[in-house]
Amino acid sequence: QVRLVESGGGLVQAGDSLRLSCAASGRSNSNYSVAWFRQGPGRNREFVAGFRESDGSTYYANSVKGRFTISRDNAKYTVYLQMNNLNPEDTALYVCASTPYYRNIYSERAYDAWGRGTQVTISS
Repeated sequence: QVRLVESGGGLVQAGDSLRLSCAASGRSNSNYSVAWFRQGPGRNREFVAGFRESDGSTYYANSVKGRFTISRDNAKYTVYLQMNNLNPEDTALYVCASTPYYRNIYSERAYDAWGRGTQVTISS
């Protein structure tokens, strides 16, 4: 069973940067899709960014394009989310998810494993 552990969240000011990490254990050698979702106060959980190991494709929500970058470290089975130029609207619990199947990367339903999340808070 895949286990995902996020880290790297914190409290920063608007305009600052953070890098989140999602470390996976218990996975097979299949090509995975890994994504970051977030849920802000009073809001539904939303897709932020995704990565397909099968072809290296990356996917982003419109709200983070040009500011966030998703990447991976194969040797460590770790996926990163570099977040630049943060603003208060980015405040949320950030959660990573993975699946070994080729599914709709934007959909929560595509994922089999979820982490517990790391809190990101941006002050104005």
